[in-house]
Amino acid sequence: MSMPKFDNVSVTKKANVFFDGKCVSHTVHFADGSRKSVGVIFPAKLTFKTGEPEVMEIIVGSCRIKLPGEAESRIVTAGSSFSVPGNSAFDIEALETLDYVCHFG
Repeated sequence: MSMPKFDNVSVTKKANVFFDGKCVSHTVHFADGSRKSVGVIFPAKLTFKTGEPEVMEIIVGSCRIKLPGEAESRIVTAGSSFSVPGNSAFDIEALETLDYVCHFG
């Protein structure tokens, strides 16, 4: 899953800005029709809602997450990822500036 770059893609130029600028991403479109978002979360505690299943890949930084059905939160660091079910929500606390890739579907 962890590739240093994406080749042969198109990028939506308009940024996705969430939570008053605490999370900013761009959507990357692949030739096969799939998409991902590449972004940054600044130090904050946020709750994201999902429409479809997602895999969040942490590129730089660390965060505390609490996923649906989990009793306790846990720390996720650079080089790790976590899965989130579709039509759900999860809590994330960026403990430092976090670079991530969100893989949809």
